[in-house]
Amino acid sequence: MSETATNRGLHFVLVHGLGHGAWCWYKVRSLMETSGNRVTCLDLKGAGIHPSHSNTVLTLHDYDQPLADFLSKLPQDEKVILVGHSSGGLSLTDAIHRFAPKIHMAIYVAACMLQHGLSTDQDIKDGRPDLPNYVYEKEYKLGTNQPPTGIIMKVQFQRQLLYNLSPKEDAILASMLLRPGPMRAVGGARFAGGPDVDGVPRVYIKTMQDRVLKPEQQDAMIKRWPPSKVFALESDHSPFFSTPSELVAFLLEATAAIKCTLDCV
Repeated sequence: MSETATNRGLHFVLVHGLGHGAWCWYKVRSLMETSGNRVTCLDLKGAGIHPSHSNTVLTLHDYDQPLADFLSKLPQDEKVILVGHSSGGLSLTDAIHRFAPKIHMAIYVAACMLQHGLSTDQDIKDGRPDLPNYVYEKEYKLGTNQPPTGIIMKVQFQRQLLYNLSPKEDAILASMLLRPGPMRAVGGARFAGGPDVDGVPRVYIKTMQDRVLKPEQQDAMIKRWPPSKVFALESDHSPFFSTPSELVAFLLEATAAIKCTLDCV
């Protein structure tokens, strides 16, 4: 499901991470609309209030179908700014490979930023949370001899790992809305060929108090596929809850040159 503001200004498309949905951006959307920008918050397949179940979503292309549908229906002369959180970074890279002419910029927020996806052992080490198995509940709808089809962090670990600096009420809200994410789809993310992905400017926003995708992992991805600019937030893994105003300030700073160009046209 998408929720689109009709304000004039830049058009931001916010893509959630595994288990979350469009709902997690509610603070960011409010702040960005107030500053005069258009905002679309998408539920990827099986997330948020999307009717599919994660156990039926087995490929990244299937998981990203709502984003692909949205981008494919944009007017020919319209471009957007993609913002992806956590595993949503894989969805951004997928979109860059498939819809580069529709994208002004891709902004990765505490996100998996890998040019070729989880295609090597080093990619997996850098791009996946290094957390013990016991913090997760996993679903094996294709059998226990196959990779898990769904995954969700257990409630008792969410506060200390995902939302350690976030307001308590946001952590409680999230505990009520999180859904199992399609682990098989995300774990199988691979990118090869396609357009010159470096033709789309990329920005990375680091989260310095992150207990899920640790700062050293983020640094490793930045080093291997350098973006045009890097910002650092004193945030947990969920800056849309813990530091929304600072996050929005970085988003607007990162895109200031685009707005200046459009205003001058």
